[in-house]
Amino acid sequence: MQETTLTHRPIRWLALVMLLLGGLCFAVIWIMLAVYLGKPCGWMAVLGALDAAVMLRLGGMRGGAGRTLLAVLATLAIIALVNWGTAATQIGFAMGLNPWDSALKLGMGYAWTLFQLANQTADRIWMAVALVAAAVAAR
Repeated sequence: MQETTLTHRPIRWLALVMLLLGGLCFAVIWIMLAVYLGKPCGWMAVLGALDAAVMLRLGGMRGGAGRTLLAVLATLAIIALVNWGTAATQIGFAMGLNPWDSALKLGMGYAWTLFQLANQTADRIWMAVALVAAAVAAR
């Protein structure tokens, strides 16, 4: 009788797809929480960093500098997306627009001003801690 051996070949795109879907789902949850509570909830950035690192690990991406860099960049993208989405949602509600319509009309300068006004020092510290947490968790 002949034995067959299965070799483990990692699917390279799976980690990226999981990171994208996990990051988008997490961003939506964070935006909903921030809009509901009426504050930015900067501490959620650390959970977003852990989410990014876990998605890359579960997707089978090998450890090292690549995974660490990707986790940090994904965390930075989640933070940017959430701040953009929260501002767009709150402005959209005030102007009678859907959040996605408002997000398309929001300019970079206005979004940066809203980021500075909305995020207190503690929120900014949480976001900086999140970048370090992403690097540590993804190693």
